[in-house]
Amino acid sequence: MTWAQLESFSTWHNVTYASKNNGFGGLDARLEFNSPLHVRHFENLANMSKQGLFVYKGRASKAVNSFTSGECAMFVGSSGSYASIKRDSKFSFAESTLPYYPDVAGAPQNTIIGGASLWALAGKPADHYKGVAAFFSFLSDPKVQAANHQRTGYLPITMAAYDMTEKSGFYKQNPGADVAVNQMVRKTTDKSRGVRLGNMVQIRAILDEETEQIWIGKKTAKEALDEAVKRGNEQLARFQAANK
Repeated sequence: MTWAQLESFSTWHNVTYASKNNGFGGLDARLEFNSPLHVRHFENLANMSKQGLFVYKGRASKAVNSFTSGECAMFVGSSGSYASIKRDSKFSFAESTLPYYPDVAGAPQNTIIGGASLWALAGKPADHYKGVAAFFSFLSDPKVQAANHQRTGYLPITMAAYDMTEKSGFYKQNPGADVAVNQMVRKTTDKSRGVRLGNMVQIRAILDEETEQIWIGKKTAKEALDEAVKRGNEQLARFQAANK
């Protein structure tokens, strides 16, 4: 999940991922994740890769199996991996917050959602939206959200679901299962409250493509991030032109 090493990394360190308050300020936002701090982070990962301390296993959640099999001692991934890790691991494990650079002012700040979403598109018959509303209402029910959170590890979308989970004793029985929630609900700033950009899926694919060049030694961290910003900004300009 290379994008998490940039999106959540940025908010966790209270630095901008993109201009215009990470896109909330307008469609003319442009990417800024090639700052000295971002480059420093990927240079450290590149050096760790050369030493065999960091191993890139592929996109999405490919690294989960390496952890549950005992091949690696630690991995960074989605809280949504909790269910499969608990099911497949033959050993005790713990969850912790993301690491951060203590010399960076404002760190740690807060992390943000990964982006999994449900969308209701325009242009359908009115009665369809009644069904959509009923479904969304069902999904938002604290009991439903609490059960889904406890079953999968994905974040509950309301504090009511979190409170219900806490009162049930789930976090005492499963220490660390509340880490992702606590990272999210910290005080936010204009730099850390989220990322709202067009063509995010395409930008994330570009990030994967460019940073993979670092792990195989074809590009430096700065070269890869500079190119990712350039290519990503082309996507943003395209989105801006299409949505004036």
